[in-house]
Amino acid sequence: MHVRAMLNCLATSSGASQCCDASVVPAAVPCPPSMRLTDHTDYSLRTLIYVAVHPDELVHVQSVADAFDIPKNHLVKIVQKLGQLGFLHTVRGRSGGIRLGRAPERIGLGEVVRAMEPDFALVECFHQGDNACVITSACHLRGVLGEALRSYFAVLDRYTLADLVNQPNVLRRLLGDAAAAVVPVSDIKVRRRATSV
Repeated sequence: MHVRAMLNCLATSSGASQCCDASVVPAAVPCPPSMRLTDHTDYSLRTLIYVAVHPDELVHVQSVADAFDIPKNHLVKIVQKLGQLGFLHTVRGRSGGIRLGRAPERIGLGEVVRAMEPDFALVECFHQGDNACVITSACHLRGVLGEALRSYFAVLDRYTLADLVNQPNVLRRLLGDAAAAVVPVSDIKVRRRATSV
């Protein structure tokens, strides 16, 4: 769970001395308080983690919402986008649910964060069209922050969803009773076969 701890650290709004665990992020790499992921991305990652620890099951969106105390209506929109992007496979109908659209080893964290975050313009001068800062032509802040952002993604790009779920039994236990509300994929296939005969 080192990657998840690092994501929490990078996403926190508190200072480096409060958020960084030296065993996860070296002391030489302070946690930037402004590099915070939106709830949209946070919930996307949690959804993928939940589904990944139930690889042989079709998971109900309500189960994910209950496990993380996320409003279902908000989560439905996130699941739709994750499905459109190929991270999830969605099955509609009363017996429907969600499962991973590809193997966890093929879902990069950097790819998910880039796809789900609306904007990585850390300061005004990142917006070429709306930039009214008078010192932009002589200031190197955009370059420095751009380098920091590239480093941020370089770390995320080294990890996949598989790295976040390398303790599936522990995760399932922590997810509690809500984790039991799933429909085995094999049951869905049998039901479909039976109705098509």
